[in-house]
Amino acid sequence: MKIVGFNLLKINVERKEKFEDEKLSVSQNINIKDVSSDKILLGGEDAIKVKFNFLIDYSNNSAKLDFEGNVIILPEKDDLKQFLKAWKDKKIPEEFRIPIFNFIVGKCTIKALSLEDELALPLHFPMPRLQEGGAN
Repeated sequence: MKIVGFNLLKINVERKEKFEDEKLSVSQNINIKDVSSDKILLGGEDAIKVKFNFLIDYSNNSAKLDFEGNVIILPEKDDLKQFLKAWKDKKIPEEFRIPIFNFIVGKCTIKALSLEDELALPLHFPMPRLQEGGAN
């Protein structure tokens, strides 16, 4: 399986004017909305289009970042049928699920960090920090 395309179709960001930072918690969720067969324009190869929603939700409805988009996958020949068959039960085959989710999280997180900075939101995950006296 190769991921050959990614595009965002919608980005919705909301922040309450009075942001409550005490005991803040942030949750993330990926929802696969649809899976369909598609054709790659160059070469006409069979591909899989995965429509997704990625949500970053701050507690107390303080803020929300909502992304919708598509990931285009170029599967091996046998994998296309297996993938589409599994989707009939609204499931993604296990060997594809984690790489697809990691890809979505990686792409959306990069965009989310910029948006969180613009809206003066705390980051949705802890950034690595240097400590004095660490390894040389």
